[in-house]
Amino acid sequence: MPMTTSTTPTNSRISTISPKSLDALLKGSSPFALIDVRETGEYNNAHIPGASLIPRRDLESQMAYTVPHAATPIVLCDDDARRATLAAATLEGLGYADVSVLDGGINRWVTQEYPTEWGVNVPSKDFGEKVEVVHQVPEIDAVELHERIESGEEIVILDTRTPEEYQRLCIPGGRSVPGAELALRITDITKGMSDDATVVINCAGRTRSIIGTRVLQRMGLPNVVGLKNGTAGWSLAGYSLEAGADRLELPDLSEEGIAAAEAYADRLADEDGVRYLDIDRLQALMARRSDETVYLVDVRTEQEYAAGHIPGFRWFPGGQAVQRSDEVAVVKNCPVVFCCDGRARAAITASWYRQMGHEHVYAVHGGTSEWQSAGNSLEEGHSQTQPLGLEEARSKARMLAPSELPSASEAIIIFVGTSQQFAQAHIPGSRWVPRGWLEAQIANVAPDKAASVVVTCVDGVASTFAGATLVDEGYADIAVLKGGMRAWQEAGYAIEKGLSGVMHAPTDVVPAGTERGYADMMNYLRWEEELGRKYES
Repeated sequence: MPMTTSTTPTNSRISTISPKSLDALLKGSSPFALIDVRETGEYNNAHIPGASLIPRRDLESQMAYTVPHAATPIVLCDDDARRATLAAATLEGLGYADVSVLDGGINRWVTQEYPTEWGVNVPSKDFGEKVEVVHQVPEIDAVELHERIESGEEIVILDTRTPEEYQRLCIPGGRSVPGAELALRITDITKGMSDDATVVINCAGRTRSIIGTRVLQRMGLPNVVGLKNGTAGWSLAGYSLEAGADRLELPDLSEEGIAAAEAYADRLADEDGVRYLDIDRLQALMARRSDETVYLVDVRTEQEYAAGHIPGFRWFPGGQAVQRSDEVAVVKNCPVVFCCDGRARAAITASWYRQMGHEHVYAVHGGTSEWQSAGNSLEEGHSQTQPLGLEEARSKARMLAPSELPSASEAIIIFVGTSQQFAQAHIPGSRWVPRGWLEAQIANVAPDKAASVVVTCVDGVASTFAGATLVDEGYADIAVLKGGMRAWQEAGYAIEKGLSGVMHAPTDVVPAGTERGYADMMNYLRWEEELGRKYES
């Protein structure tokens, strides 16, 4: 990786990489991570194809599982390299040994005529549109579906989003069946239905309904269609969505249902090049984690995962693992291993990754059941990984209980979480200074480094890191609200809501699904459809 060095605002020496060299990396087969450290809104507006989003404020909490091997080559980018340079110093302080910054940022990347794209989770959305075009995935629009429901036709609507998304707003009468569960559960869901019954797959927009419909289409299920444009299309057609639906329970699995799903999974593994791992080969691959990044992903339901999973596996529901593949496999060109309790969910998820172009994809044959049969123990619950560097940050910051906090007239109180968190609850009189921009913006709020500054956030974590940063920047009287706004509210103190004092539109928010206005919904759906045009013959 050809690099030069440059002096950073923190006076450390950070390596840089040219746009030409980064382009060569992206076209190559070596493991590395390209991380965009800007805010979500900025990334959504334009980013380098292949870049994964980890806002600077989230690096300490996300790097341990997104880039678990500290020797992995990492390239950081932003618009002009300022925040990326600060982020690089942070990562080097956390022990990452091969970190570089895109020279001149995305601005220079663009001036040298390299491409950008807009949107989030673009790899899966682009792939979903390709699947629809290439395989002619059948769909139904909202008006026709509504008419058929009103006429009394036998229709089952399966919502492939997360249960949380489903409960917020869903198609009336739909039931929650997350994407990874479709092939495993469909035999039991449709048991007793007539041959003329129609199965409708939906999500918030397009991708997950296309992928889910294709799963069942390829499985050979008759009369399966995707709802065109999902809940967004339903709203745009003028129909109401249902809030707080409770149809979350998945059907019990029959031997027939399991057999059908596993036979299908075996066929996909053979056709798509998914490699099965027995327990010995799994353990050998897991042992390589000391030398390279190996992703271990459990795609069952959250309840199953918490009840017992193979140690070292991270939970990521299968449908979301496909939808958010650029968040699962941040390091490119490295092994990805999927696991469930048998074969179906892991192999089907792995087959999608193979179709998306991932080379080193595996499924654990027999999953957790085989792991236990081999005499190994499962781990219960969710492993809570402490953010990297938190203890060191705590050693620099002075913690104050809510009862010890000075008033806004006695100290400058800042909130360093997201704009949404600030709007939901902040201490009256406090100012929003997002952590990603902390060094650049703090002088506007606290120009005197001798001033008393109290740092707050939701739970006390981001504020602890921010407090340590301000100490390093030379501020002499820094305190952090212990436990954050949660502790403040639990103690019964007053809060303020809204974006008080915020003079510019926040860049850390991207509305999703039906949170968008109608015009934004239409533009977004047109953008998704346009992704598939290049695959039309």
